[in-house]
Amino acid sequence: MAAHLVKRCTCLLREAARQAPAMAPVGRLRLAWVAHKTLTSSATSPISHLPGSLMEPVEKERASTPYIEKQVDHLIKKATRPEELLELLGGSHDLDSNQAAMVLIRLSHLLSEKPEDKGLLIQDAHFHQLLCLLNSQIASVWHGTLSKLLGSLYALGIPKASKELQSVEQEVRWRMRKLKYKHLAFLAESCATLSQEQHSQELLAELLTHLERRWTEIEDSHTLVTVMMKVGHLSEPLMNRLEDKCLELVEHFGPNELRKVLVMLAAQSRRSVPLLRAISYHLVQKPFSLTKDVLLDVAYAYGKLSFHQTQVSQRLATDLLSLMPSLTSGEVAHCAKSFALLKWLSLPLFEAFAQHVLNRAQDITLPHLCSVLLAFARLNFHPDQEDQFFSLVHEKLGSELPGLEPALQVDLVWALCVLQQAREAELQAVLHPEFHIQFLGGKSQKDQNTFQKLLHINATALLEYPEYSGPLLPASAVAPGPSALDRKVTPLQKELQETLKGLLGSADKDAEVLLDSDGEFLPVRDFVAPHLAQPTGSQSPPPGSKRLAFLRWEFPNFNSRSKDLLGRFVLARRHIVAAGFLIVDVPFYEWLELKSEWQKGAYLKDKMRKAVAEELAK
Repeated sequence: MAAHLVKRCTCLLREAARQAPAMAPVGRLRLAWVAHKTLTSSATSPISHLPGSLMEPVEKERASTPYIEKQVDHLIKKATRPEELLELLGGSHDLDSNQAAMVLIRLSHLLSEKPEDKGLLIQDAHFHQLLCLLNSQIASVWHGTLSKLLGSLYALGIPKASKELQSVEQEVRWRMRKLKYKHLAFLAESCATLSQEQHSQELLAELLTHLERRWTEIEDSHTLVTVMMKVGHLSEPLMNRLEDKCLELVEHFGPNELRKVLVMLAAQSRRSVPLLRAISYHLVQKPFSLTKDVLLDVAYAYGKLSFHQTQVSQRLATDLLSLMPSLTSGEVAHCAKSFALLKWLSLPLFEAFAQHVLNRAQDITLPHLCSVLLAFARLNFHPDQEDQFFSLVHEKLGSELPGLEPALQVDLVWALCVLQQAREAELQAVLHPEFHIQFLGGKSQKDQNTFQKLLHINATALLEYPEYSGPLLPASAVAPGPSALDRKVTPLQKELQETLKGLLGSADKDAEVLLDSDGEFLPVRDFVAPHLAQPTGSQSPPPGSKRLAFLRWEFPNFNSRSKDLLGRFVLARRHIVAAGFLIVDVPFYEWLELKSEWQKGAYLKDKMRKAVAEELAK
């Protein structure tokens, strides 16, 4: 009891001593009197209930302190100018370490749009006073505030040699084991995006190691999705762990979280098949009400990742069709491009796209119209109102085509060639030597793709426009290059070559054969081939002879879940027919049903007989 009394007395004396400076000389006497009164009355009643006791001013002080702190916090949050924050140091407010950190964080936010003022701020005396205050009490800064503070110092451009910055970084290192997972993620994002100095990169490596080791601490979907979006791309091992955790928690995701994960995967071109399958399952099975923005982003992600899931594609097409009246031209263009990448042709939806373009003919911009046209060409879609649609396209392109980016000009003319709507002036525009010379010998993948489309346009002008008078690509440019001859052989191609070799008796006839009037095979290389850029033979084919071309069609050559070829393969087939060949189509879905070599040989013979019979019937 005596010990408890002494302890209570010590506490009271300490509280009374705080008020001593305000009591002048008389304060000492009052302090002694209050202490004596309190001690003598403590045996009979609790101190906190004594009227007029020392606890009353103490309780008032305790009650007023949170109010003062809240008032300072409010001033920090509401400040709109750096001067308002710096004035808090010279005023009546006694900032603690957390409030000093909050001032720095707020300064960083205010100056994020005024980088030119950061240099002046760093030279300000009040700013240095603020840094010194923070440095002296850095150990007492709260975890959450510390994680934001480091990013703010990076954003403010504090020199890497600054002892205040080094102190904060060292404090982060000491606290890594104590910080929450979300704080570690925020720090990693700050180190990655706001500072590229070597010391911050070393800290980033440590943070990523901790994130990778502690990934099992993630318990909610919001934290998981945020970490995947913000720092997942910084570490492959970490991203693998996060994907595993995502598979574990995906059943608790809502539509927006599923959307964020899909957009994140698309942005990183990360085709995680198990995760995409799990997301697809929940998109189909759960009665989610998907908003327009979610539908557009999901369609984009599936298209960008080339992930085909029939039920998801059907739902996207159906839901977007119902929302067509509310879609803007930009959203229609975005949506059409996504479905083209996905290779999913929904006839009602694409008819709605065409109708939207016609309804807004006066307002639709050329970039949006170009996106829709390219989507139609990729899927070989011809709208019901074809004449009106392409009249609008030619009207829009008429005067603006030369002003577009060269690669886009080629894309648009190529699209019109696929859809059999190109005009002679448009062909001449991109085949002119002064235009196409910029793509000859291009080394980048983009330039090579553009030049490949120029070859298609050149073939279109030669084979489908008898009245076309030029210009054309030079013969040296049309000759096949090494890259076209050294492509990887597919299983279907290898099996077809072996079967043709056994059937025709020569490996020289693996792409085309020449038949005389009696149906006998002729040596292809001995005869003139006008369709080749560099003919090898010198003899003219005998009267009544026929050329047959074997065209193999792989799985990627078709629209998704369809036996319809994509636009560029339809264009290639038309060109071969226009060159005078009889076509022997060998699609993958028919070839896979053939098990024995005898069946494969019989299949090709039957295809050849049918091709010749159809030609004779004409």
